[in-house]
Amino acid sequence: MTTTRIGLGQEKDGASALGEEDRQQLAGKYVAIVHPAWHSCGSFKVFAAQARAYRELGAQVISIALADAPVISRERKSKAYALLAEGFEAHARIFTGMPIRKIAKSEFLRAGMLWLRGNEARMRLQIAELTDFQPVAGSAGRLDLIHCNHFFSMPIAEKLRAANGCPVVLDTHDLQARQFVLRNSRRVRLPPAAKYEDMLALELKAMCGADLLIHLNAEESEEFKGLLPQKKHALLYPAVERMPAWHGGGDPIIVASANHANFLSLVWFLKEVLPLVRDVPVRILGNIDRAVRLGAPRLYNSYSNLFLGNAGRAKLAEAYRTSAAVLLPTTEGHGISIKTIEALSCGAPLIATPLAFRGFSINPASVPNVTLVEDAKAFACAVRAAYAAGQSPAFSGASSATRQFYERYFSEDAYRQSLWAILRENLGFERGEPAPLQTSAAGN
Repeated sequence: MTTTRIGLGQEKDGASALGEEDRQQLAGKYVAIVHPAWHSCGSFKVFAAQARAYRELGAQVISIALADAPVISRERKSKAYALLAEGFEAHARIFTGMPIRKIAKSEFLRAGMLWLRGNEARMRLQIAELTDFQPVAGSAGRLDLIHCNHFFSMPIAEKLRAANGCPVVLDTHDLQARQFVLRNSRRVRLPPAAKYEDMLALELKAMCGADLLIHLNAEESEEFKGLLPQKKHALLYPAVERMPAWHGGGDPIIVASANHANFLSLVWFLKEVLPLVRDVPVRILGNIDRAVRLGAPRLYNSYSNLFLGNAGRAKLAEAYRTSAAVLLPTTEGHGISIKTIEALSCGAPLIATPLAFRGFSINPASVPNVTLVEDAKAFACAVRAAYAAGQSPAFSGASSATRQFYERYFSEDAYRQSLWAILRENLGFERGEPAPLQTSAAGN
């Protein structure tokens, strides 16, 4: 086993430490980023940051977006995804998925029975395995690297490797079997319920096909090293696009996407915290409104005026910039929180439960403009104080402790530098020569 620890804890002088001469290490290389066709969530922001890093390293980037459900019309779905995937820039984009006609296949039906019992790992892998996909290559006739996201995308990565003979890096995005168990806790499933151990076994088997495993979070990085000691591992904290510097003057905000952990956390905030601070206006951004509307309709009706929905990039940036504080009422979840990193980037005061900083190798209490709270009453008191202070901010977000922390460890410059070091040390990559720039869109 080879382990590389790069990212959080690595020294770096300033947000722009890399010169232009350090941005072309992968010139002439062709990199395929394989990822679920998701948008409006933390994982999507990680995929987009990967693409930006590889482009700035000089590589030609091919995005391969995999639908996570059977597709009726690939062309229509591809166009819809392209509109929603704002901010993901690649030289070529391919959308693929399992055709709906394949649901009658025995392999899918067997996976479907397991899915009805909660085995999401088997179903996701089966969809990828039944996807109609013709392997692609760069314009030079080959790919040099496949950067795969999530274990269930590995069937596509394996096809690409077979055609190109290049290494596969797998971004694990934390231990997914735990996420599946959390989702199953509120779903109606047929007995016998899928076991964590069975889903984990599928996850680990798929991961074994990668040449290098990259982990986004310190805690689960250690766990994966114990589970797969024969593999190469690297800890690389994700980059998240920087938000504008905070200057206050507005309302406290919560930003959340519609996953189950965020749903449970927001329900706790609405039930336990908000009644204690009704006089403070709080804005809730992101598509979490859909999850609350479906999962807790009475609660949603009581607070529907607080939900602003899935704001675009410009509105989200403005919300961070003018917020009185960013609230992170996290009570559930596994793996590192992308929205916590995003909040750090703007430099606003943060009010958070300790779980919001899961997977970080730091003590968040040591960061001056972070307020950690353990219960609803303390959270409400902190919100009230932050709202009063945020109307006349005493400091600039550009120079705040959280902004500086973000720049040092989670900025795109830091990520790019660390990514190149990992490829060089683990896969033997060397500086390349420039390739002709070609920009295109494609379907598969």
